[in-house]
Amino acid sequence: MATIVSPIEHAVGPAHGSSPTALDRHDLSDSDLIDMYRTMLRIRRFEERVKELFLEARLYGSVHLYIGEEAVATGACKALGEGDVISSTHRGHGHCIAMGLESGPMMAELMGKVTGYNHGKGGSMHIASMDHGMLGANGIVGAGIPISTGAALGFWIQEKANVAVCFFGDGASNQGAFHEGINFAAGLKLPVIFICENNGYAQFQSVKQDLPIEHVATRAISYGIPGVIVQGEDILDVYGAVKEAVRRARAGDGPTLIEAKTYRFEGHFLGDPEPYRTREEVAAARATRDPLKIFGAQLQEMGVASADDLKRIHAQIDEEMDRAVAFGESSPEPAGSVLLTDIFTGADEHGRIV
Repeated sequence: MATIVSPIEHAVGPAHGSSPTALDRHDLSDSDLIDMYRTMLRIRRFEERVKELFLEARLYGSVHLYIGEEAVATGACKALGEGDVISSTHRGHGHCIAMGLESGPMMAELMGKVTGYNHGKGGSMHIASMDHGMLGANGIVGAGIPISTGAALGFWIQEKANVAVCFFGDGASNQGAFHEGINFAAGLKLPVIFICENNGYAQFQSVKQDLPIEHVATRAISYGIPGVIVQGEDILDVYGAVKEAVRRARAGDGPTLIEAKTYRFEGHFLGDPEPYRTREEVAAARATRDPLKIFGAQLQEMGVASADDLKRIHAQIDEEMDRAVAFGESSPEPAGSVLLTDIFTGADEHGRIV
């Protein structure tokens, strides 16, 4: 279960791999739970296909895979509603899919095709879709924090009941933008939720070497807001914590800092030699902290889905990924006339501000 870090007394977070004695499905229906499993599996299979394509030199640029962290994006975004927005990181494919972006246009974007969400000009680290409330992935560490805080300020000024969510890594919690953003949001009680995906490593260095404290959530104490620690591999734990944070934000009670203890199964980027951790460590995490295996077992325990039901979902998602790859590869390259568009607001086809 989620652990609250209060402004008065610091509580220790839950152990990895532990689970509550009784599953709390919150307000989620059977169809909600199945949809969440589909989303997590969609993220996993999308990333696995991206890995294959990258190693075959069929994609542009570098990619940072979200494999192992699927429960965080899925659980968090399931707690959001129409008009809510998120900002992402360089590891943003999972956040995009959790917000409803389709696999085909995403794959086309990674391939640099005009049918991508950003006409092939954003690539892996800069996918955005305002129609889906996706304010954008971002290659600058911690840069999504002021973006989401700014969006929340807009909601506050316009007296809208929407919330903004910012995903960032443990390394970003050492950036000035982290402290500035949370301090500003706490002072005005803005409707923003800060979600730290603590996967144990800031690029190539253990979080234990980066932080003088055990939990990022402890830093909430400095700003007088709730700090919550969740098991990032348990989607029900994530959903429950974010749902409560959303309720607080909509009620005008201000921001929440949520730290999801998670783990990335792949390196920082594809091709990372990973000298900072052992193969045994990764294998142990895959065996005990795989969010798909955990949630699949929970669905069967609750009687929501059988093993055969899950197999059928796997087959459907595999077919969807086949179509996504085919869509991307059959799509045209951007024409030269669009290369200077989407740079300035109100720019003409030549990139001139009008």
